[in-house]
Formats: sequence, structure tokens, C-alpha cells
Amino acid sequence: MASAAIRPSLGAFGRISSAAAATTAPRSLVSTTQTASLSTTTSLLKRHKYPGARDNKDYSKHRGESAIRRTGTRWRLSMSDEPLPKPVPREQLPPIETDPDHGLWEFFANRKTVANAPEEDAKYGRSWSVEELRHKSWDDLHRLWWVCVKERNRIATANWERNKSKLGFGEAEALARDREVRATMRAIKHALTERFYTWEDAVKLAENDPEVNLTGDGPAFTPRDYLEEGEATAAEGEQQQQVAEAAEAAEETAVKAQPAPPVTPDPAMIPASQPQAEAPRL
Repeated sequence: MASAAIRPSLGAFGRISSAAAATTAPRSLVSTTQTASLSTTTSLLKRHKYPGARDNKDYSKHRGESAIRRTGTRWRLSMSDEPLPKPVPREQLPPIETDPDHGLWEFFANRKTVANAPEEDAKYGRSWSVEELRHKSWDDLHRLWWVCVKERNRIATANWERNKSKLGFGEAEALARDREVRATMRAIKHALTERFYTWEDAVKLAENDPEVNLTGDGPAFTPRDYLEEGEATAAEGEQQQQVAEAAEAAEETAVKAQPAPPVTPDPAMIPASQPQAEAPRL
């Protein structure tokens, strides 16, 4: 039991003594040969020694760059000898000229501010109804549609500026204004859809209308007054002819319907061989 307990301590004592002997040995006995796989000596830098081996030139242009050690490139750049430009203060810059009538200004309701105040966005009326838009012409509906598009662009631009600058106000008023604009645009679509359906029904009726010409040859519309004038002349001639033919047929029928008058024989025309009838006695 005692020998087993002493063995670990003896092993540790042996390791300590060998390490101390190595540190106290003279410099002439310590090996100076480097056995590592990577060395900076000339003999070890040449990795391939067989005939036809590639050269040992370093082709990496980024060798020596380190973001941690803040080391730059080892290759000279084209701008190395050029002085870097110095920034000019804003006060010394020339004023930037802009076109006062540029189209991009239409994206802002006010050129002095990027977004309206909530009180300004809250000043809006109601949307147009379908009944009101039915009485508008095509040009009026076209203009109103693009006015709504421009208004929605202004609202979207103001909301984007509010989110970018984190203003934190005016979003609820802008969304309420946008809802009214979209309601007007839906009403415009409704009115135009009704007109399209009406136009389709009108085309079907025009196909059977003599006044309308859908072939593309000649006038597209010929008034009925012009047609009736020519038709009346032809009809009048036919009617007169029919009346004349009816009168002639009636006259022939009346002549045939009359009874024949009794024929009294002429005494002078009676032959002598025939005795004359006695005259009636009164």
C-alpha cells in the first residue's frame, strides 16, 4: 500500500528534475535546428524542388492586409501620389438653382414643408357620389380622376416623409383624407362601367336600326326625316297607281252588274212572210 502511494509522487519528482536539467544546460548543448513545417529561412521557403516546379512568387495582391492590425496594401495605387480633395463648407458652395415649375413640386402640397399639419389635412369635403358623376362628361371625369391621383401621390409623399423623419403626427388625418379620395375614384369607375354597359346595349340596338350605319361606309347616321321623304314619294306614287287600278276595276264591275234593257222589234225590219201582230186593243 505504501509503495503504491509513493509511485505518483516519484513520477512527478522525475519530471520536475528533467525539466530543471534542460533549463540549466549550457547553450552549446541546446538544439538550434527548427523543425516546424513553416519557416522563414530560404531553404524551407522553396516548397517544390522537382524539375519544372512552379516559382515561389506571391501573386496575392491582398497579402499583408489586415483589418485587425490596421495594415494597408503592399502595392502602390494609382492615387497614391495625388492629394486628396478637401471638403468645402456648405456656406462657400454656390446656390443650387431649381426650376420653379418642375413637375416634382406637385408631389408636395406646400413647397416650404415636407408634410402638411394635421389641421390642414383635416380640411377636406366628402367624396363624389355616383349620381353626381353620371351627369359629368368624359373630359370632366378624366380630369377628376387625375386630380385624385395627384392628391393620393401627395398624401403618400407626406406619409413617407413623416416615417422617415419620425414626426409622429398627421398620419390619421392623412389616411382619412386618402379614404375619401379613393371613394371618389371608385365612384368614377362605377359611372364609367355603367356607360360601357349602356354603350354595348346601344350597339346591339343600332345593328337593327335603319338610321345607323355601322359598316363604316358613308355617314354613320342618317335622320329618319330624309328617309321618310323619299319613302313618302315612292309610297304616294304606288298609292295613286293602286287607286287608279281600283277605280278601273270598280267601273268594269259596275258595268257588268247593270241588267240589259228590253228590245222592241222594228216593224220595218219584220219580214213580209210573217204576219204582223195585232195591235193591242184599248
